[in-house]
Amino acid sequence: MAERAQPKVYSIAAHRGLADALVAGLVPHYADAEFGLARLTLLVPSSRARRTISEAFIRHAGKMGRPGLLMPRMAVVGDLDLDETLGPLLDPLGAADIPPAIDPQRRLFELAKLLTGVMGERAPKGATLLRLAREAGATMDRLLVEDIDPADLLDDAVTGIYPDLSAHWQNSLRDFSAVQILWKQELAREGLLDAAARRNRLFEWAGRRWKDNPPETPIVAVGVTSAAPSLAKLLRVIADLENGAVVLPDFDLTLSQPVWDELGRAGAAPEPGDTPFARDDAVTHPQYHLKLLLNRMGVGRAEVQPWHRKGLAAAPPKRSHAIGSLFLPPEASKGWVDLPAEKRRLSGVRILTCANPEEEAQAIALLVREALEEPEKRVAVVTPDRALARRVVHHLDRWNIAADDSAGRPLSQTPAGRLLLLLAEIMADKAPPVPLMALLAHPLVDGGMERGVWLRQLRRVERELRGPRRAGGLKPIGEIAARLAERHARVGEWFVVVEEALDPLLSLSDRPHVSLAELLDMLAATGEALCGEKLWAKEDGRALAAFVEDFRLHAREAGFALAPGDAAIALREAMEQVAVRPPYGGHARVQILGLLESRMNRAELVICAGLNEGVWPTRGGVDALLAPPVLRALGVPGSDFRIGLSAHDLAGAMGAPEVVLSRSERDEAGPAIPSRFLLRVQALLGEMLDRYEEKEAVDLARAMTRAAMAGRYPRPAPNPTPEQRDVDISATALDRLLGDPYQFYAGKIMGLSDLDVLDAEPSALWQGNVAHTILQRWHEASEKDNSASLGPIMEAVLEEENADPLMRGLWQPRLESALQWVEHEVESYEGRRVLAVEKEGRMSFEGVPVHGRADRIDRLENGSLAIIDYKTGKPPSAAMVEQGFALQLGILGLIAERGGFEGLSGDPEGYEYWSLGKAKDDNPFGFGYVDVPLKVGRKTSGVLPEDFLPLAADKLALAINRFIKGRDPFTARENPDYPAYDTYDQLMRLDEWIAHQDGGDEA
Repeated sequence: MAERAQPKVYSIAAHRGLADALVAGLVPHYADAEFGLARLTLLVPSSRARRTISEAFIRHAGKMGRPGLLMPRMAVVGDLDLDETLGPLLDPLGAADIPPAIDPQRRLFELAKLLTGVMGERAPKGATLLRLAREAGATMDRLLVEDIDPADLLDDAVTGIYPDLSAHWQNSLRDFSAVQILWKQELAREGLLDAAARRNRLFEWAGRRWKDNPPETPIVAVGVTSAAPSLAKLLRVIADLENGAVVLPDFDLTLSQPVWDELGRAGAAPEPGDTPFARDDAVTHPQYHLKLLLNRMGVGRAEVQPWHRKGLAAAPPKRSHAIGSLFLPPEASKGWVDLPAEKRRLSGVRILTCANPEEEAQAIALLVREALEEPEKRVAVVTPDRALARRVVHHLDRWNIAADDSAGRPLSQTPAGRLLLLLAEIMADKAPPVPLMALLAHPLVDGGMERGVWLRQLRRVERELRGPRRAGGLKPIGEIAARLAERHARVGEWFVVVEEALDPLLSLSDRPHVSLAELLDMLAATGEALCGEKLWAKEDGRALAAFVEDFRLHAREAGFALAPGDAAIALREAMEQVAVRPPYGGHARVQILGLLESRMNRAELVICAGLNEGVWPTRGGVDALLAPPVLRALGVPGSDFRIGLSAHDLAGAMGAPEVVLSRSERDEAGPAIPSRFLLRVQALLGEMLDRYEEKEAVDLARAMTRAAMAGRYPRPAPNPTPEQRDVDISATALDRLLGDPYQFYAGKIMGLSDLDVLDAEPSALWQGNVAHTILQRWHEASEKDNSASLGPIMEAVLEEENADPLMRGLWQPRLESALQWVEHEVESYEGRRVLAVEKEGRMSFEGVPVHGRADRIDRLENGSLAIIDYKTGKPPSAAMVEQGFALQLGILGLIAERGGFEGLSGDPEGYEYWSLGKAKDDNPFGFGYVDVPLKVGRKTSGVLPEDFLPLAADKLALAINRFIKGRDPFTARENPDYPAYDTYDQLMRLDEWIAHQDGGDEA
């Protein structure tokens, strides 16, 4: 019997540049004078790899001076476990007897239905159920890729460890096994297969056909790293073909045998009954998955041959030994101690360390721009961090360098996808202010109006909507629009469009459950009503349209329904599975790539960015449904297997002529930990590390954001003209004028006021206004009817305010108790009675108008007046009055003394704060107390009642003579003891000068 020929398996080293080196070897070997390479079939791992190889053929033809070249046929193998898109591999070759694959979205809803039946009352609902179904599908694919049948879950290897599992894993295994059995029966009835199972069948069918009837045309599998058993068998058949070959990416032929052995079993069980993977397997090593592939192909390491050509962007081979040493497993890494310096060198590699992601993106953009100054030089930025990639893209755009992030963005983060999610959020929570305003200001939304007109009406409404949240629905903005329409007619037209578009959608939120298909119909219709056809126009809109059509179809077939509050979560998680890639057309020599897209790609400069732990490599996770011991027993690699793939991606990228490894010391969450891969690079370099650091780009990035040193900003002290100073003073403004004149200047003279935020926490001012309105109406009602009660009045006022139910639930009981205390106190009066509430008063003091509003004025038994001010919190203390602050009651007393309250007469003698805060004594209501801010009763400090009005008059005269009639500047924070608000701190640039005040201006 003739000896079997050696399989034709080759490896292209990282430094040679896989795509260009591949083409350099394929063209002279397979090109035909008449047909070019048209007879050749290439099996490639992904659509991106197909494009990369096509570009390499074009570059090769250009270098050789050929006007054109017939390209080989390229079929995409894909890899479900790596979430790549499957190509139509082998279907045209006559495999019609293999059942078709079930649609992924249909499978999602069918699995959700099966999980509900299996788990019964334990089954989650809505979005959580879809998430569990998606995780079940991912686990099924993981098993199918490894060619594991659902029946294997009942083998002794699995049932033997079942008792040792925790109750959670036991329940999960039992549920998953039951679903698998039912799902297999369902597929058999439908005559369908899972996509991964169908792919296995295609591989098996092709392997049998090519083995029995070898094709006359050559077949080469290139760049495939998936170790799926069915694919590995097909690759072995291809390697044995006379006109076949398998080309591996960056298989390290220099590894010593001890290191190779230390990688572990890698799918080859040493004894019958042993698991194919052991706990101590070095699954994180970049060569582990290639060892697994060779073991499953039945190819010995010694049978792999080096590829005979190198590419256009090949790097010097001297770096290869250092790259191989970087990722040695633990025992072999001990050899670093004796490694000579020449084998540690990483010539052409630079390490870029930045302070934060923004600085890192700017430094990378500078490196890219610098590289493009050199003709024909190609640059690739490789990172799994899509946010960092987008930052780099935006920085490059500053110099009109259009760079596309070919890894794309999740549909949920695109403009069209975000609009759909905003609509779902608005429906779920009945149009809360923040998502509602975000929706109506969305770049795609114009309601059929000119965009500028639409935004002007929106901003008018938004200005009025600011403040504490009101009850849900469109009622709050409808009331605002009605008021504004009296002055701005187009606001009414604007609201009609908003109401007609959103009302049908908001009506769904009243239902306990809503059909997902009906919801998607309504979301699409509402989106079109607000945006028109712009919603579907660009690449993200087209992706959204395809997603909605597909998801809606199968949701309707499954009859899937969910609670309105779950809709946004369910849609977001589904849309995150859809990647939207930009249309190509960016700079020809710049590429922004993810890890999958970077495989087989090569450039003269490769920047590996985001080398922090948790980013590159990503955090390893545990399968949601099957415990790690179960996966090992089934022969499935652990989750750390992906770390090895990330390491292989980095090792391949480091083969470029120039390489930059970059990271930031902090991310959005805080300090970041360097990637384990980067730490290995630094450890290998040891004392030579300093010479490999890239500092110039960091310095330039910092210089771009560093302004010239500004002089010390002085304490503001504006000095307006006498005409500008000619203003009135309110009773509450005297404190600001004496304690922080700048605040008075900014508010009264400049007319600047603070804007509330949307959906704000109920402020003290808002709570005080509501309480004052309630008390005013109750007092007015009591004058007509002594039996008037505070409760109904409070309900009416809160209804008028359209207060949010949550806020009412938290604050209303406390307010009600405090108001009951006020009601009890007033009704218990005998010789005292209420004269007026919310009474306006005015006087002229040294020629300056002074005004104020008294919350309440009572007539005491002796005929004098008591002035009362309601507080929702803690009232000012007697000590503050003694310091010359909190003189509001004193100013009101001066107005009363001078007859400034129309219709009231009498000498003011009583000054009281009625606080609605927590009671200080045994108040049965729990809230409410009276405090006099003067030296009365047992108080040992403060101002005597008879000295209160003279003190207020002196302070008022001082303020008028200094600031209103005088020329004193309105100095910021003139009195450091004044308990100022922070409204104008940013305007006065407080932080820039306050720290220097203790040491004087010259400090």
